[in-house]
Amino acid sequence: MAELWMPGATRLDIGDHAPLDGGPAKAIGHITWDRNATVVRPLPLVSYETLVQYFGRNPTGKAVAPHVLWDPFTGRVTQFLPADSRSKSLADAPGGTRTNRAGSVVIQVEALFFPHCQVDGKTYARLVDTPCKGWPELHAWVKSWGVPDVWPNGWPENCTRDERTWETKAGWYPHKGTPENDHGDPLSWPAFPTAPRPTQPATPPVTKPRYEPFPGADWFTTGRKSPIVAAMHDRLVAVGCNRYQSSRNKDVIGPGDEDSYEAWQRKCGFPGDWPPGRASWDLLKVPNV
Repeated sequence: MAELWMPGATRLDIGDHAPLDGGPAKAIGHITWDRNATVVRPLPLVSYETLVQYFGRNPTGKAVAPHVLWDPFTGRVTQFLPADSRSKSLADAPGGTRTNRAGSVVIQVEALFFPHCQVDGKTYARLVDTPCKGWPELHAWVKSWGVPDVWPNGWPENCTRDERTWETKAGWYPHKGTPENDHGDPLSWPAFPTAPRPTQPATPPVTKPRYEPFPGADWFTTGRKSPIVAAMHDRLVAVGCNRYQSSRNKDVIGPGDEDSYEAWQRKCGFPGDWPPGRASWDLLKVPNV
């Protein structure tokens, strides 16, 4: 079951809870935009603590408080209202759609950010340029309330304010894409986290046996050409049983190979029989090729 209060968030309940109107589940992306910086005049980011006090303690801030304040630089989140209550961050003109209530949930997220803010000596032009710490956890909580991973009125960079879409489609809406609101934020928003792929069991590496397995009696036919024949020849040389080798090509079975192999069989205490059997072959230990 979805949690009214985001797990891991700091809870600062400002009261003034009010019901929602029902309808498609929505989430709204905002940025605090409390300073106007530029490329040539970047400004320090206002502290997280300052915004927490503004939305949570200041009467003016409480009147426009979102559900949550999210710090994308540290991952901290403070929640001011439960998910099943309306918040007041959207403009709501009399007689129109009740923007703050128009859904089974209308979860409003304020990201602590403004364009060209400075943090630890670095300037950030867009929200997506920040570390976006805590976004996977925040996204998961919002999604648990039935908000799908779509932007029905378009991504923040290129969106419309289509009121019919707003009334009928669930998903994420930028402040800029919400009816009755003329703000331009949030300008960008992090991508939805992709679901991790199921872990596939590791395929065990294919390892070749150290020695050639017995190829079967039918394999030992005069004239057979194979690198295994050459490997067998080298082993017969190594064990001192190649004095009978007469084949001109060591990778071709010839009459001399039969004599050499029979010498190996007798050395192992077997009768000299051709074609050989598995026991003498396994003892010869022909390297795998």
